[in-house]
Amino acid sequence: MTDTIRCFIGLGSNLDDPRSQVQSAFDELDALEGCTPGRRSSLYRSDPVGPQDQPDFINAVVELFTELPAETLLDRLQSIEQAHRRIRERHWGPRTLDLDLLLYGNQVIETSRLTVPHAFMHERGFVLWPLAEIASDLILPDGTALDKLLALSPMGTLERLPL
Repeated sequence: MTDTIRCFIGLGSNLDDPRSQVQSAFDELDALEGCTPGRRSSLYRSDPVGPQDQPDFINAVVELFTELPAETLLDRLQSIEQAHRRIRERHWGPRTLDLDLLLYGNQVIETSRLTVPHAFMHERGFVLWPLAEIASDLILPDGTALDKLLALSPMGTLERLPL
């Protein structure tokens, strides 16, 4: 029997009706073969990171339990992005859908294709606040408590959206 790994996926969109893009991705993640859905955060509105000449983002985090190897899960996430017509025109540019594998159990993974924990999650409120909403007692692989990172990342202009 394969072990089940608790994962967290960050979602973001700022093109083509971002709320609908993220809501649709929630359903697609729930239906992933080899995965069992967990909790979903609320939607959050965030300012863009990087180039500011783009619309605000809608962000969320979901919990998944999977038996898939990390890179296989990454392939499935990228397939969902492609189904949403994700185009990578510029670094941190606008996108219809971005799915990031934030955490894969308590593992640290560094390959040419994948870095887990996600390289920038500790400094991004639009990841930390939704993650805390669904996993407030989370301890990261390096032993850092999520609430310690939250204390260093005020909400600022990040806005939790009503349901």
